[in-house]
Parts: sequence; structure tokens; C-alpha cells
Amino acid sequence: MGLPEERGRNGSGSGGREEAGAGGRARSWSPPPEVSRSAHVPSLQRYRELHRRSVEEPREFWGEIAKEFYWKIPCSGPFLQYNFDVTKGKIFIEWMKGATTNICYNVLDRNVHEKKLGDKVAFYWEGNEPGETTQITYRELLVQVCQFSNVLRKLGIQKGDRVAIYMPMILELVVAMLACARLGALHSIVFAGFSAESLCERILDSSCSLLITTDAFYRGEKLVNLKELADESLEKCREKGFPVRCCIVVKHLGRAELGTGDSPSQSPPIKRPCPDVQDKLKEKFKCIQPQISWNQGVDLWWHELMQEAGDEFEPEWCDAEDPLFILYTSGSTGKPKGVVHTVGGYMLYVATTFKYVFDFHTEDVFWCTADIGWITGHSYVTYGPLANGATSVLFEGIPTYPDVSRLWSIVDKYKVTKFYTAPTAIRLLMKFGDEPVIKHSRASLQVLGTVGEPINPEAWLWYHRVVGAQRCPIVDTFWQTETGGHMLTPLPGATPMKPGSASFPFFGVAPAILNESGEELEGEAEGYLVFKQPWPGIMRTVYGNHTRFETTYFKKFPGYYVTGDGCRRDQDGYYWITGRIDDMLNVSGHLLSTAEVESALVEHEAVAEAAVVGHPHPVKGECLYCFVTLCDGHSFSPTLTEELKKQIREKIGPIATPDYIQNAPGLPKTRSGKIMRRVLRKIAQNDHDLGDTSTVADPSVISHLFSHRCLTIQ
Repeated sequence: MGLPEERGRNGSGSGGREEAGAGGRARSWSPPPEVSRSAHVPSLQRYRELHRRSVEEPREFWGEIAKEFYWKIPCSGPFLQYNFDVTKGKIFIEWMKGATTNICYNVLDRNVHEKKLGDKVAFYWEGNEPGETTQITYRELLVQVCQFSNVLRKLGIQKGDRVAIYMPMILELVVAMLACARLGALHSIVFAGFSAESLCERILDSSCSLLITTDAFYRGEKLVNLKELADESLEKCREKGFPVRCCIVVKHLGRAELGTGDSPSQSPPIKRPCPDVQDKLKEKFKCIQPQISWNQGVDLWWHELMQEAGDEFEPEWCDAEDPLFILYTSGSTGKPKGVVHTVGGYMLYVATTFKYVFDFHTEDVFWCTADIGWITGHSYVTYGPLANGATSVLFEGIPTYPDVSRLWSIVDKYKVTKFYTAPTAIRLLMKFGDEPVIKHSRASLQVLGTVGEPINPEAWLWYHRVVGAQRCPIVDTFWQTETGGHMLTPLPGATPMKPGSASFPFFGVAPAILNESGEELEGEAEGYLVFKQPWPGIMRTVYGNHTRFETTYFKKFPGYYVTGDGCRRDQDGYYWITGRIDDMLNVSGHLLSTAEVESALVEHEAVAEAAVVGHPHPVKGECLYCFVTLCDGHSFSPTLTEELKKQIREKIGPIATPDYIQNAPGLPKTRSGKIMRRVLRKIAQNDHDLGDTSTVADPSVISHLFSHRCLTIQ
């Protein structure tokens, strides 16, 4: 797959660096290191030319790239039709409507049969324990996907049905999502760190026919009984009048009981250290599996179903605009939004962004540390790498277990060349100093990436200096669940780097910065980040609620897709994301709705009202600071604080657990009753520069909150 008019180019170039000065602005940092640029990455000047063409002639540009994929029926009608202006009618985006394909066929069958990559490793799987490893080739993955497609078809799953997947980072998760894609069903993957309540809410919203889960898994030293959570969720669904008729369970922790057959038709064996190796681990885990409840007539074992399944399955040929998956993301109204991505455009976009942003070559070993439960895992663990025939690492564990060198030992073990992680992980590991990193070689690393939130310059510089040994370009990528793939990003070896900047728009992306009146700002500017026209990977709707899709993303500024993020463009044309403009929080790279957390708090009998704001955190980037007003007859105490944290963990998940909860007998409100969260953010940070507070109905509330604020760390 090559860029139009760019295939076969070679060259070398330097990736200049910049060092952040005051206010996050960058100054030159010399001398710039020499960074090789491959045939895939054009020079900066050539990139700008190609980008201009991709924006001015999107049909021709993406039409050339589409020729690199298999289409059962090629596009014969309009390649692109859309409306971004709510004043002119319904919002819609259609790329290659009428063309038919199957994304699973493109990422597996073609790699095995046409590109002869059947024996190439698709994934190295690295478990929670260093001794737990396995791998799967493209041919083995294809066989398992066909088998599980047959399983789903036998259970009555058809094109257009929704399937919920609630699993840790194991190979069966990839098999399950690709099997759904193969038969045209929509997968709705729910992060295994979410609560039973969150899972139930997502199953109900999209009316999922079936749930796929796991017995249990370890996350570091913590045992997560996922089946128990799944059972609790399905019981909640039944109580709300929606019984899910089938739950398929992978025997993950109990896998050793199944034997270690070599047949690719079986789940890949995990070489567990217990019971024959590493006595200390044997003693620690005692090889005793958690008690797994079983619901006759509903629960089915994955391995038993697979044993009876055939290993061939004709793909369901789907229209390019048929939905591929639903992925829920937090919304500012509190109710998560079911973001819908479609087959054709998403396939083109994730394949292309993966290839050029990471400068992919066939010999690379790619590692994205994100969980597949998030969009980063969908696009850059599964679909993007597989579409390019890449070998990837799939990691079940955490960066600090069994020690803080775990990531770098894995890099050396598999000779990882391209490494993609979150600023949260970088800041976490920075705390332990350079030694845990530099004791490992990391000589294989060529490109580093960051994702999930803007990276602060200090963390960027440590990542570049220590992890990358000052020789690896860093691609700091800005994008969203809704965009499907990278929107603003450097290209390695072509774009001079500025720590903390998302740099330039990717091909086909036309950004603009607007002021409050909706006017486009030129040159150096700061305001609302919007996009002026569609790219192939853009979401098409909110599942079951197209009005919400239009209101959330297109109503504020008709004619534009509104990201909800603030942005600054500097004198060199680089883009700097300044944070969410609406009431959203970015905790460890995961977006959380303040309304969703507030709703969970007020469900407690003691809480009359709640307001949640973000607070800077040295590792997470941002954490939750909650103000709660109690009902009469209730008193604030450490016990209540723990109860509230527990309630949020159960309602939303551990990721939303607040760091701080403050008793607030009153909240700063306008005379019309609106809570002034701007003031609350200042209080949380002990910043007395409040600006204009003339609209506050009761100013005494502010001084009381300041005097009783939680002791925080920056």
C-alpha cells in the first residue's frame, strides 16, 4: 500500500527536535539528530503537497489507496457524499457506498493466501506473568476466526446483530472481534476494567444478542473474577426486561486443565509457569482457580464450542457503509455514546495511518500497549497492524508488574521496533528513574509514539532521552474514539518535533480553529478545534440516536465536525491541544464525563448534590476532585468517603475512582442556579485568582470551600 504518486520513493532526512519553553511553547533544540526516513515517509515539503492534494481531491486520493484492498463489488457510484451542515438537512457521511468487501477477509485471508504470510507471527502474546507466553501465526488466526464464526452462526448470530465482548487482553479477544466482522455482526467491546453496571448499560443500549467473556484474569497481583461481574451484569439485564440468551466463557485461568495440544484449531496453549516451574509463583497462586458460577442454559465453554466447529467460513460481503462495530465513549450528558464505525472507510483509514505514522516495514515488531477495550486497541492493536501484515505484541499485564522494568524487558524479548503507549505510563515510570530502563538494551526501538492525551514536555523529553536514547523520533498523536484513527501527528523522520505538539494534520484531514462566534482564525490562533470535511475513518452516527450525533458534533458550528477540544496553532503551523472545552475529564488517557460521575455520587442516599472537576495529577495527567453536598441527617466521614468511592467503582469502574472528595455544604452557583465549575476548579487547585465572581449568588460559599479543601498533590 503506497501513497498516490509516492510509491517507491527513498530518501533520508533529519527529524529536528524542539524543547519546550514557557507556556508549552517550543524553541529550537540543536543539533537535530539524524533520523532515517524510509520509502514510506515523504519529505516534509512533499508531505505538505500530498496533504493539500488529499484535502482538495479526497475522492481521487483515497480512491487510489482503496485499490490496495479487495472489493467483491468495486465502487461504481459516488466515492464520497456528505453533509456537515445541520442547517441544510440530515448529517451524513458516505464513503464508497455500494462497494462491498469484508474487513476480516482483507486482514487475514489476503495475507495468508495472496501475500503468503501464513507462517508469519501475527501476535506474540505476553501474559501477566513473565513465564506466560505464546504466539499465533496468520494462518492459525484465520483458522480460529473461521471456527468461531461457525460457532456464532450456529448460535444464531447473523449480519447486523450486536455481540458484547468483555475480556482481558488475550488472543481469544482478537478472534472474537474478527469473527464478528467476518459474519457482518457488530462487536461492542467493553473494557474489562468497567463495572457490571457499565457492561449492563452497554448491552441494553445496543440490544446485544450474546456476551463473550472469560473466567478470570490477573492484573498484576490482583485477581479479577470477570465471570462474576458478567453474571451480575446479565442479572441486571434480566431485571430490566432484557435477558441475554447466551454467554460464551473462555477458560483462561483454567487453561492448563485443557492440555497443550499443538493444533491451531484449539485455543493456543499458555506456557504457565505453574505447576512445574518457578516454585515461588506456584506458592503464590497455588494453581487454584477462583470459583466460577455456571448458569445452565445460558453459559457455554469456548473450548467445547470450538472443538465441534469447522475451520472454513465464507465471509459475509458487506457494503462499505455497513456498520463494523460500536464502541462506547463517555458523553457530557452522563450517558455513554455508542460510536458507530463502518467497514470500508475505517479499514482504509486505520491501515493508512498505521503504515505512515509508524513508518511500518514488514520486518517490524509493533507494540501498542493500549487495551483493545479502547479505540486505540481497536485501531492499532487489531485492525491497523493486521491490515498491513504486521507482527504485534499483545500484552495482558501492567507496566509495573512484577517490576518496573517489565515494558523494557518485553521490548528486548521480542525486539520491538515501534512502541506506542500513553503519557500516563511514561509519567508513572519516570518516577522510578532511568536505571530500570537503561539496564535493558532497547536497541531494536526505531519509533516511539504517544496516545490518549497531550504529553507534557518533561515526560516527552524523558521518553526521548531515556527510552529512545535520543535516536528515536516520537509521534505524538491526537485523535478520538469518534475519528477512528490519527488526525494530528508528526511523521517520523519528516516532521521536526516539538515536545507536546500534535504537529500537523494527517492525509485528508482539514483542521480549523474557530472563535466563539464560529469564525475561522488564521495564523497563530487559539480556540475551538474543528474539522472542515470528512475523512474515511470518521464515525457515522451514535447508535440508536442520530439526533444526539448531530447535536454533539455538528450543531454548535454548522458546517464543521466539532472535536470538543481547545487548540492553539503556533507560528510554524503546529497544533497544540489545550484540553477539553466541555465537561469532560481525561484520566490516564481515558475520557470520563463529569455528569456520569456526578450521577453515580447522587445515587448514594447521603448525597443531595455533587459537582466533579479535574485536578492535575503527576501520573494520571488529571484526576477527579469531587464536591458533595449531603442530605440532612448525614455527616461527612472517612467511611462515607470510601462508600462513595466504592459506589463509583461499581457504577462506572475503577478508572473513575476519585482521588479527592470534599464536603461541600454549599456550591458556588449563579443566581439562575447553575454550578460554576470554573470556580470549583480554582478551589480544587487552591488558586485564589478567581476572576469575575459577581454572578455568584452566595460568595461566602467560596471562602468556606477554600478553607475546607482537601490536601492535594500536584
